[in-house]
Amino acid sequence: MQQPTSLTIATRESRLALWQAEHVQSLLRARGHAVTLLGMTTRGDQILDRTLSKVGGKGLFVKELETALEQGRADIAVHSLKDVPMDLPAGFELACVMRREDPRDAWVSHQHAALAELPPGAVIGTSSLRRTVLLRALLAGLGRGDVRIEPLRGNLDTRLRKLDEGQYAGIVLAAAGLKRLGLAARIRHVFDTNDMLPAAGQGALGIEIRADRPDLAEALTPLADRATWLAVAAERAVSRALGGSCSMPLAAHATLDGARLHLRAAWGDPQGDVRLVTAQQQADVSDLAQAAALGERVAAALRTGGAR
Repeated sequence: MQQPTSLTIATRESRLALWQAEHVQSLLRARGHAVTLLGMTTRGDQILDRTLSKVGGKGLFVKELETALEQGRADIAVHSLKDVPMDLPAGFELACVMRREDPRDAWVSHQHAALAELPPGAVIGTSSLRRTVLLRALLAGLGRGDVRIEPLRGNLDTRLRKLDEGQYAGIVLAAAGLKRLGLAARIRHVFDTNDMLPAAGQGALGIEIRADRPDLAEALTPLADRATWLAVAAERAVSRALGGSCSMPLAAHATLDGARLHLRAAWGDPQGDVRLVTAQQQADVSDLAQAAALGERVAAALRTGGAR
């Protein structure tokens, strides 16, 4: 099959999204493709006064990009995989998952090196229900019921600006985004996954295409990372089985050791008990279907434990 020589990448226009698109652009150019970028503003970028769980979920970050693919204005779309809905619309497919950056969450604060050092009544910023329930559990373990967790929306630069303005004592962000933009020095602490289990797909980049473009799928094959793809297939299967939206306070993280895939997941109630429902399993996997089956078993264990 003849591969395309000229490609257009649809991307959001935030600094991090552009870094990701330019990263893919450089890799494809190194393989002989001429690649241009089509910058776009999505509904998720425009709605900043409400949490994503209340306005339609993270799919708001990808719909306009998919429209560009559908209309032929772009060939591929580069996404942070944790922003990609668990089920893509008919006619689209995830053609490539690239090697993962650090999947962990990072604590960013000017004055406080850790949660235990926060002053009475401190405010932590996050827009993620997953981070909210995990932070509540950590704070409860520290006996810090006085600390408040408040919504924090906007792209990475906007969130850092709000922290710098003193609106929050500290904020929690994905370590991957900070590192990709050369902002690792802003990180005061990286949470161990035993304390803050990452979101499904966190730290990984996914490339979406129209399902009727096998030529693109072939062109993207060299950019794919098998270990990451197997891991995120299991993680996303957990989320899909439990409803698959950002209104789900759910964490899922998998690691591959040889042929053995280890998957852990956690669910919490943002309004109720601070205790988490957790589950973990492992299995030998050799393809995406087996990885997804492991995710479905872990999701079933979460439901048995009380997740909903």
